[in-house]
Amino acid sequence: MASQATRAIIGTAGHIDHGKTALIRALTGQDTDRLKEEKERGISIDLGFAYFSLPDGTRAGVVDVPGHERFIRNMLAGAHGIDLVLFTIAADDGVMPQSEEHLDILHLLGTRRAIFVITKSDLADQARVADVRDEITLLAEGTAFEDAPVIPVSSVTGRGLDELRAEIVRRLEGFQARRATGIFRLPLDRAFTVKGHGTVVTGTAMGANVTVGQKLRVLPGGHEVKVRAIQVHGEAVESAGLCQRVALNLSGAEKLELRRGFVLADERLDFATERMDAMLEIRPAARRALKNNERMRLFIATGETLARAIVLEPSGSIAPKTRGLVQMVLDEPVVALSGDTFVIRDETNVRTIGGGIVLNPLGRRVRKPLDAYRENLATLASSSTAEAVEAVLDLLEAFAASAMRIAQLLNLPVAEVERVVRDERFIRLSMGDEEGFTTRARWEALKKFVLDALAAHHRANPLSPGLEMEAMRSRLPYDVSARTFRALLERLERGTDIVREESALRLKSHRVTLAGDEGRLGREAEAALREARFQPPELKQLAESLGLRAADLGRIRTVLSALEREGKVVKIATDLYFEKNALAAARERLLDYLAKNPEITAATYRDLLGASRKFAIALLDHFDRVGVTTRVGDVRRLRGKNPPAA
Repeated sequence: MASQATRAIIGTAGHIDHGKTALIRALTGQDTDRLKEEKERGISIDLGFAYFSLPDGTRAGVVDVPGHERFIRNMLAGAHGIDLVLFTIAADDGVMPQSEEHLDILHLLGTRRAIFVITKSDLADQARVADVRDEITLLAEGTAFEDAPVIPVSSVTGRGLDELRAEIVRRLEGFQARRATGIFRLPLDRAFTVKGHGTVVTGTAMGANVTVGQKLRVLPGGHEVKVRAIQVHGEAVESAGLCQRVALNLSGAEKLELRRGFVLADERLDFATERMDAMLEIRPAARRALKNNERMRLFIATGETLARAIVLEPSGSIAPKTRGLVQMVLDEPVVALSGDTFVIRDETNVRTIGGGIVLNPLGRRVRKPLDAYRENLATLASSSTAEAVEAVLDLLEAFAASAMRIAQLLNLPVAEVERVVRDERFIRLSMGDEEGFTTRARWEALKKFVLDALAAHHRANPLSPGLEMEAMRSRLPYDVSARTFRALLERLERGTDIVREESALRLKSHRVTLAGDEGRLGREAEAALREARFQPPELKQLAESLGLRAADLGRIRTVLSALEREGKVVKIATDLYFEKNALAAARERLLDYLAKNPEITAATYRDLLGASRKFAIALLDHFDRVGVTTRVGDVRRLRGKNPPAA
């Protein structure tokens, strides 16, 4: 029977050669140095993994991180999921530069449980150990680790190891794993091929559980893979997840170049981001303020990318020992949800500057003034779920979002979001295949925008029947798909003075009437078409006969459209209009002939009208479209017993 795994990750941190790997070996009996170079040089280069057995028979995962400054990116890849850190300070060296940086990183990544371990205590007397204790007190000042216990140990003699084991157990008693989100994520720290099994990946799981047979999505990229088998601490299990070290054997990944920094996620999670809003803390080690548009390296989970920080604070900078709102613009996409933590280092990767918490994973380009944008971000940082849902919807480019997408962005269980959006401050909308939600304030703003846009269009274009739907959609201040917009219009028609006629929108009060010069031009055009009867001039010829220039074609086209809506003329082809009585007469001649004959040719119809073949064919095509006739080869036959009007 497989051993159970407790939902916690123990990690190491500290300066190079301060005994992290030896400590894990002494505590667990497992060697986390797996690379040949590590064994030859006696230093950790990459992440090492083990497990710690607890008295109840469960196991906690252990991540051993390298301490050398050259391998800080490897340290960051392993530190993202640590729940309890064993922070090592060697008795002979005391606190060193990398000790300070590792502590900063753990603070920034949100680790809140620690045990300071004074290693190599067999090499120091009591006075020296006391001095190191004092150094640790100063090091931890102002961090979450001020009250963390300090335990001297020796991995050589075994001194203090039992006390340390007992303290680890105490620190994990009643430990509440990070809250499940409903979305499984596994930031990859290793990917390799096992002969006979295929692709295997490992990482510290986030979110919910993963089960054998489940489909997962590779992000960035979006490729789908399937879980063939799962192991936790080397033993096969049917499911695993949050706060556990997990190894997955995958199918469908053979041609994918999986590597550290990629994320395997629940297939419902379908986005990575290149622009995210965050609360950023600048550490004292930064030595100077972070300025707007400054470039840096960003580390999140096991991923790394270059980034640029847009400071959203009025001052345009964030000083050391302070926090501020920023928008991180990334060179490469990363997987981030609200509440995820990250670290930033200078562009050359020499010094840790600070770190932060993701507030809004899908930031949008913002323009001054920034007050409303900042207020929504502040709400995400400090408010209840309902206020957070409202804020994240207001921050989206999209007008509405599904409950699942909202849950993903906020890193919340979808059931919790579904309860919240029942509140009257939210509007439920159809988004084609799924339900969407927006805020009542956004809905009212959208209604006002559409009504104002239509009123402005009518004022500027009094002869236009309305504004084309697609033209309206393109002007909206939100991102709305064509399918969603059609659903929104149905709701707008029911609740406002908006009317949709074919593909155009208008206000109920809008009526197209030809008056003044346009009225005169309309009467003249109608008379010209009436006189031309079955051989009306095309648009350009009509304009010339009315004394208009070529530049006025748009004007005559608008006038003819108005006459058509009034039922005075009918458009039967591009730029070809018939006066209504002439068209009715042409229809009657056609029906009279077909009442006595089974079919008619274009030539025969031409002779009936006394018009050219061009007009006869245009009329027959029109009567085909409106259902009077049907074409069979080169002839037309009557369609049905009661043909519709022309």
